[in-house]
Amino acid sequence: MPRARNVILFIGDGMGISTVTAARIYAGQQLGLAGEEHRLSFEHFPQVALVKTYNTNQQVPDSAGTSTALHSGVKTRAGLIGLGPSARRGKCRSANGAELDSLLDLAEDRGYLTGLVTNTRITHATLATLYAHAADRDWESDAKLSTLAKLAGCKDIARQLVEYNRGDGIDVILGGGRQAFISRDLGGERDGRGVNLLKAWQSGKQRVLLDNAKQLARLETAAVNEQQVLGLFSASHMEYVARRRSSNSSEPDLPSMASKALALLQGREPGYLLVVEGGRIDHGHHQGKAGYALAQTVEFAEAVGRVLKQADLSETLIIVTADHSHTLTIGGYPTRGNPILGVVIENDRDGNPKQHAAVAADGKPYTTLAYQNGPGATQRPRDAPQTGIEAVQQALIPTAHGSRGRSFGTHSGEDVALYAIGAGAGHFGGVLEQEQVFHRIVQTLGWAPQLLATPTTAGNKAK
Repeated sequence: MPRARNVILFIGDGMGISTVTAARIYAGQQLGLAGEEHRLSFEHFPQVALVKTYNTNQQVPDSAGTSTALHSGVKTRAGLIGLGPSARRGKCRSANGAELDSLLDLAEDRGYLTGLVTNTRITHATLATLYAHAADRDWESDAKLSTLAKLAGCKDIARQLVEYNRGDGIDVILGGGRQAFISRDLGGERDGRGVNLLKAWQSGKQRVLLDNAKQLARLETAAVNEQQVLGLFSASHMEYVARRRSSNSSEPDLPSMASKALALLQGREPGYLLVVEGGRIDHGHHQGKAGYALAQTVEFAEAVGRVLKQADLSETLIIVTADHSHTLTIGGYPTRGNPILGVVIENDRDGNPKQHAAVAADGKPYTTLAYQNGPGATQRPRDAPQTGIEAVQQALIPTAHGSRGRSFGTHSGEDVALYAIGAGAGHFGGVLEQEQVFHRIVQTLGWAPQLLATPTTAGNKAK
């Protein structure tokens, strides 16, 4: 089996199998098709596996624990960033001795070019597990550290990114989350006055900062041979696709960021590691807005497709997977080609679409897409359902309100899919523990002597 020289890992945050199915239909319908026959870019990949997503202490996982497993090969507790299961969430000192090496660390140690791309805050959990070690995923800036964590000298995630010192440092970083790096008086959220970690990142090295799409587009692809690139295009998370198209945003889209990052990394020995997260899929689901999540998934698939055209598959492994799923369901008996964001219209006995929507036991129509829990649930008699991309999908169970007075849907615990193509793709198939993805990538790159066929950590027992 050919060995890979380069690895590109795409992570659709919250992109469960029902999300892929619904996004496939949505994308096809945007092209004027019935939708069901359509395929997203990565659905053409020859290798497919199922990946188990549980954390060591949770049946339904969070992104910190799942991403640590994917990126470091050790299943761990929910809420931990780059730490093994001996650490405890919120307990700063418990991180000592629990730090894990990530794919990024191993690549930097070997002189690889490295890149991270996301449309969330760059300090958010999924990519933070590649470069940081934190006992709480919420510690994105020093303003988020607990009092005890500050007294214990814990470093926040943004500071750890700026001070990351494996190899020669990360070559390309593109995403959102500028506020975690600058103090409040400068428009950010950090403690103190005049604090600007971005200037600290630039000091003493050939490094360039970007803050809009035009700057990214103008950046010469040879730039990374002399300098490293950090693009932070928003104060917090980057804009949803559905909103960006009508807001005259100066932010680049995910396909542009992924394509530019790859262009910057290609062509140097010994190879490159690029990790791309479609993180706002998850956020759309949490808000109960399936239309937002599907539009984000389609953009994510477009990013995969663009990178696929650039990469040399004879020496590059491309993996597309998710960290976890959501409770989105596709139900009723809608006719073929029924709008995926619409209400259910069934067929008559002759197999032809009826002229009216199907109704539930309460006499009201219902949508094809719904959630098991989330903000779309109600404890009163329900209204007629909303439809379209801005709709909050109906849900069964109302979840508790958070500190901001908003209800969020939860993750779900079923397996997620993994799609692979290129050099070494044959290593990926069957049903995998999430941490095995890391070990098979490492083996495919020739960094490990053999495939690890079973889970590798003591963290697989419930604690």
